[in-house]
Amino acid sequence: MPHDLYMDNDKARMMFVDELPWHGLGTPLDGPATSAEAIKAAGLDWTVRKVPLFAIEGTGVVPLNAHKGIVPEDRWGKPDCPVFGIVGRDYQPLQNVEAFEFFDSVVGGAKAIYHTAGALGKGERIWILAKLNDMMEVTESDMLENYVLLSTGHDGRTAIKITLTPVRVVCQNTLTVALSRGHEIARAHHNRNMGRHLDHARSQIRSLMNGFANLQDSFRAMTQYPMDDKAVERYVERVFPLPARTDDSKKAERVNIERDKCAQLFRHGKGNDDSEARGTLWAAYNGVTEYVDHWRSRSKQRHMHNVCFGNGYRIKNRAFQLANEIMGRFTQN
Repeated sequence: MPHDLYMDNDKARMMFVDELPWHGLGTPLDGPATSAEAIKAAGLDWTVRKVPLFAIEGTGVVPLNAHKGIVPEDRWGKPDCPVFGIVGRDYQPLQNVEAFEFFDSVVGGAKAIYHTAGALGKGERIWILAKLNDMMEVTESDMLENYVLLSTGHDGRTAIKITLTPVRVVCQNTLTVALSRGHEIARAHHNRNMGRHLDHARSQIRSLMNGFANLQDSFRAMTQYPMDDKAVERYVERVFPLPARTDDSKKAERVNIERDKCAQLFRHGKGNDDSEARGTLWAAYNGVTEYVDHWRSRSKQRHMHNVCFGNGYRIKNRAFQLANEIMGRFTQN
């Protein structure tokens, strides 16, 4: 299962609009969905509950009152019911329908804007992706569609996050910068303060649009920064650092292959032959994002998780931060 989607009776708990995802799974919709349509099509119309935990000591059973288990309500009592996580007594679950309702209040009420939603693993991680009306123009021929991603989890560890996720139209690279503090719109933990933090996020909707404006400025600046092959080599070396252990030759070889591929995509990646992108930091940055989204670990387990939330996600964020660092030094000089 190279996609890590939550499967129920061989059906993926996921909905999508437009093109069939690379894994070929999910429920297709003809156009952007409302939250009510999306949650049903994605198979996310279920709840979780906190259940008591017990320990067996000798012949007796001891209640573990300080902790609870998080389980899906629709599978509770069945032999295959998973325990998503072990949590403390203050843990507050955010039900799937509550996540959609909150997202409605942030990005557009009951409008038909939802493009994909689903669950990963055994259902412990949920994501919702909504498309905004405005587009981002980096150059006259290089446009980005603006998306907002909400992710949350029922595992006791995953915070609730709302993040900016522009998609480059020419190549469908996901320019994930959500781990950057400047572009993470909201984060809330599943505790007694969750409601207050989400209310604060709701009141900060204006910062969402400012975040996209700041991103557009960064991307446009990248098109103004020239890069030759040596500069790109130094850039990808920092994006993909060698392992700390000098005796890990297999990992070092894999890192060097990744560096070489990103350098090739700098020159020949989709959209990078455009006159305003060619030979710039914008092309170098998109060489990394194209590699992560379309080339890296395509056939391996958990590809979708890695691209959206895991190591691939972090690589793209590091590439973005390093690009801005390079431009900062350039400006100072």
